[in-house]
Amino acid sequence: MSPAPSEPPAPLPAPTVAVVGIGADGWAGLPDTARSALLEAEVLIGAERQLGLLPPVCAGRRVPWPSPLRPAVRRLLTADAGARIAVLASGDPMFYGIGRALTEELGAGSLRVLPHPSSVSYACARLGWPLEDTETVTLVGRPTARLAAALHDGRRLLVLSADGATPVAVAALLRESGFGPSRMRVLEQLGGMDEDCLDGTADSWAHPPGDPLNVIAVDCRSTPDAMRLGAVPGLPDEAYESDGQLTKRHVRAATLGVLAPAPGELLWDIGGGSGSIAVEWLRTHPSCRALTVERDPVRAGRITRNAARLGVPALRVITGRAPDALAGLPAPDAVFVGGGLTAPGLLDACWDALPPGGRLVANTVTLESEALLAEWYRRLGGDLVRLAVAHAVPVGGFTGWRQAMPVTQWSVRKAPSTPSGDN
Repeated sequence: MSPAPSEPPAPLPAPTVAVVGIGADGWAGLPDTARSALLEAEVLIGAERQLGLLPPVCAGRRVPWPSPLRPAVRRLLTADAGARIAVLASGDPMFYGIGRALTEELGAGSLRVLPHPSSVSYACARLGWPLEDTETVTLVGRPTARLAAALHDGRRLLVLSADGATPVAVAALLRESGFGPSRMRVLEQLGGMDEDCLDGTADSWAHPPGDPLNVIAVDCRSTPDAMRLGAVPGLPDEAYESDGQLTKRHVRAATLGVLAPAPGELLWDIGGGSGSIAVEWLRTHPSCRALTVERDPVRAGRITRNAARLGVPALRVITGRAPDALAGLPAPDAVFVGGGLTAPGLLDACWDALPPGGRLVANTVTLESEALLAEWYRRLGGDLVRLAVAHAVPVGGFTGWRQAMPVTQWSVRKAPSTPSGDN
């Protein structure tokens, strides 16, 4: 006997908001489906520039986005609840566009998204660059410093500009980062009647600020003496401004390997020093998040500078003493303790804050902290290792080994069945 057919899924709610991608070519470049959505709309929401691209035949009431935009999304949509609303977006609404905010506010089932080719698609078409091999970095509403993390010799980058002055700022950053020979092409008004391309290198960039609607194509080329910053943890120690409070390169690489960052995860870096662990956690993936707690305000400022120079300006630096400074922070996926281990209650606070599956890693070079880690290892298990590194140095006319201070490292993962505190 055949099984009874299952009930069909409940239909999604009828879309109430049309999200229409539009390019520099305006109304002329829209397909019939997008035009129909705009003609039928009773309310048209978008940037002033986008609304200006629509002909008078689009009779809906025009509402420009205020600044800042994000807090106004729910308010504007609620004010016209029940009306036929169309929201204009540049290119593809779901590619660094308003589509994300609308989805978060209304849910995908309440949207009808009608994408237009994105500026990145247009740029790759003009340049002959395979889209899948081209990395995109947006500087819209974000600091120029974040571009530094994407700079690797031979890579091709597309940079989404915040305004007409962004190319000048990008050229300056490339020069400061040792990538002055990189070729830059600024593609303006892509897909429109006024499309243009400015060409040059970062070293010789002399074009004044131009059209605010532009994308920057960068062929990354470094100078022969530029410091090589790889894509994996273990950057040269010289990449950091430091007063000596720095997890050294080989220990840092081993520590990040145990911390095992994954996209979207949050790290607590306790006792930041120079910020190297948090910086390299963030460099593993653009969606990784990190905060560092450092009691010394001078070192805290140094961490901020290191993060900006190495392309991860989103690192949150908290000046204060742990564990008190940890109160109210978002729950971490991993915790690294590089200093202050013997502070009363610190390890307890870190362990309690971790969710099941979270990782805790602690490094020390002192006997007192080593004894503490041995006790926690006895109680909770994990791995307790000693990391020793020696460097070859001149000894008279010969070469010998100079041993660095050994580092004791304890790492542990919080199992789903492990309660907070002791076993």
